[in-house]
Amino acid sequence: MEQFYTIQGEGYNAGRAAYFLRLGGCDVGCVWCDVKESWDADQHPRVAISDMVAAATANAGRNVVITGGEPLMHDLTSLTTALKEAGCQNWIETSGAYPLSGIWDWICVSPKKFKAPLPEVVAQAHELKVVVFHKSDFVWAEQHAAMAGPQTRLYLQPEWSKAAIMTPLIIEYVKAHPQWQISLQTHKYLDIP
Repeated sequence: MEQFYTIQGEGYNAGRAAYFLRLGGCDVGCVWCDVKESWDADQHPRVAISDMVAAATANAGRNVVITGGEPLMHDLTSLTTALKEAGCQNWIETSGAYPLSGIWDWICVSPKKFKAPLPEVVAQAHELKVVVFHKSDFVWAEQHAAMAGPQTRLYLQPEWSKAAIMTPLIIEYVKAHPQWQISLQTHKYLDIP
């Protein structure tokens, strides 16, 4: 759907230079999705893997975030293999609703209530990032943290349109449950893609 070089705005790798490959196609259907134009894969042109790798490696940074839409709707083995061969670190942002494919240096699973993640994908996550839209999302977060492996870093992130309401609740929750950390969408505060 789109590709661009920017700063990772969220989660564990926030603040690091990263090349984003946003793939078209998503059937998770989050009502608060900020890239709904990614949902229909047929609305976006096909791009050759070699072209994506060339674009990703044209910049100084070698961190590549594969996101969507829902990127795991696609078999990512060939793309991630080519990126690794070009010296890139492969990071994925996924809802976890589809089986994992590809070679990954960092797996971020952000589970969605609209289409629950597969437990085996959550178990492999380096990062579990739960978007907090309602107070009930804290229970949802704990249910998925219970599926995560011991290596998984736990993040709570306010949904952008509810940040003024949810951020104070997240602060209090993290203070009471210090295994969690706060993730903010810093790219939105910085006004960058």
